[in-house]
Formats: sequence, structure tokens, C-alpha cells
Amino acid sequence: MSEDQLPTRTPPWNKGLLIGQKKPLQPKHVWSIRARLELGQSPRDLALFNLAIDSKLRACDLVRLQVNDLCQAGKVRDRATIIQQKTGKPVKFEITEHTRLSIERLLAQLPAGGSRHLFPGRSQHRPHISTRQYSRIVHTWVECIGLETTMYGTHTMRRTKASQLYRKTGNLRAVQLLLGHTKLESTVRYLGIEVDDALEMAEQIDL
Repeated sequence: MSEDQLPTRTPPWNKGLLIGQKKPLQPKHVWSIRARLELGQSPRDLALFNLAIDSKLRACDLVRLQVNDLCQAGKVRDRATIIQQKTGKPVKFEITEHTRLSIERLLAQLPAGGSRHLFPGRSQHRPHISTRQYSRIVHTWVECIGLETTMYGTHTMRRTKASQLYRKTGNLRAVQLLLGHTKLESTVRYLGIEVDDALEMAEQIDL
């Protein structure tokens, strides 16, 4: 086959974008975005934001959540368990009060007898929102509070609460369990832990 006959490859969707580890949101950023969403007219976006922070799920697992994953007997659970698409292993997460309230508000807006996905898509061929659509939504969140969108992404939402937990407790094992990592080394890399972090924790212990 000559060069002229070679098939044209579709460029990757992230071509030209800044790729790398995305920064977690700071508490002040979370509060600012949540306040704007609470004043907005989209129960879906508020529930998506709150659940993304609480669940610490990968984008592929978050967008696929179904009502039954979070609800029992018509009530939103305090905790939920799902099977991760990437690893095939279960992971548990908490659902805090403000997240439960936003989910309840979203459920009241979902059409009866429609898709049982918590974040349904717009057509029969797409039962739930895509990870690409979720990525665009995340960018609108960070942009609305004046942050540089290239520094944040869907992994920002996954890392935010996990990073705060590590900073406050230094408990890597707890963070590993909540992120559903099989190896502790993966958690270390994911959080971007450096030697200075370890030294700072060691300096707080006086024997």
C-alpha cells in the first residue's frame, strides 16, 4: 500500500491540550463553585459536582452511576459501593448531607420511566453523559471562578477530597482505599507526594 493509500487517522480528542497531572481544588474553590451552582438552574450540575467530590470516582465510573447505586427504598444512602470499570474491584464512598440533598433534588427532576442513569444522556444511543461532556462541564466550573482551565480536569475532582484527607491525616492507606488503588505506590504517585511532604510530617512527631 502506497503512502497515498494509507488510511487517514482521526486525531485524538486531546491533541493540543496540556496533558499531565491536574491540580486538586482548594476548599475555597469548592465552596465558590458550589455556591454558584446552588444559585444556578441545573440540579444535574450541582449533584454532579457534589458527587464527584464525595465519591472520588474516575470519570468513567461517575458518569455511569445509576439511581439504584445510590438509593434504597427511595432514599439516598449515606454510603455506596460500585464496581470500578478499570479494575473490576469494588470501591466504597461516602455521601455527605449536602450531596444527598442535591441528589434528591436531581431525582425529582428525572422523568419517570426514563433512563435509570443518574446523569442521563440526550439520546437513546447515549444512556448517560460521556466522559468528554463531563470534562467540558468541569472546565466551565473552574473557569467560572477564574481558574486556569488547562491546570484542572476530571482528575481534579477525583483528587480534591483525597488530597485534603492526606494533608490533614497523612494516612496513605486510607486514601488508597478510598481511591480504589490496588497498590500504595499508585496512591503516592497520584497524590504527587514528595520528600518534603514526608519530612514535614516527620517534623511534627517529637519522640
